Amino acid sequence: MITSRNARTVANLAIASALTFLLAACSSMSLSSNPAPEAEPGVGPEMPATIRADEIVGRWGLASFQNPNDRARTEAAARGQCKQPYVIGAGSSGGVVMHLADQATPQELRLKGSPGGKNYIGPAGPAGGEQDREIVSFDGRVLITRFIDKDAAVRYGNMVYVRCAPRA
Repeated sequence: MITSRNARTVANLAIASALTFLLAACSSMSLSSNPAPEAEPGVGPEMPATIRADEIVGRWGLASFQNPNDRARTEAAARGQCKQPYVIGAGSSGGVVMHLADQATPQELRLKGSPGGKNYIGPAGPAGGEQDREIVSFDGRVLITRFIDKDAAVRYGNMVYVRCAPRA
């Protein structure tokens, strides 16, 4: 039997349990009629990138920006870095040799395509993985990438590579 002294505690516990049950039931239901968008990276056959590795091998001036309004200024700053260029090398397995976020030693990375038409640079694995960077734009002279990992994206921003030597 419940005494009046404990009745309030028991009632509060019962209400909290009922609310927890209702919230759990609501979270499993979808309130919108639109299906959730599929994530870009997916398990399936590996897709080739629309950009070839040999197109980005070379010497590049490098700078970065957070604010899209700073893009033109950042491209000019990257061009000025050609005195000490960042070198993207050719990998032995057909990839490119670049640094991953927060890694002191460069390693061979792959160019990967995705069903949505986006291109990525990263280690072997599905396109759009946490260590990948998305190729935001590439016109043969300017390459802009953004890290997929949110912390790395905040630290490094949008990386702007400007080709130092004229295209051959």
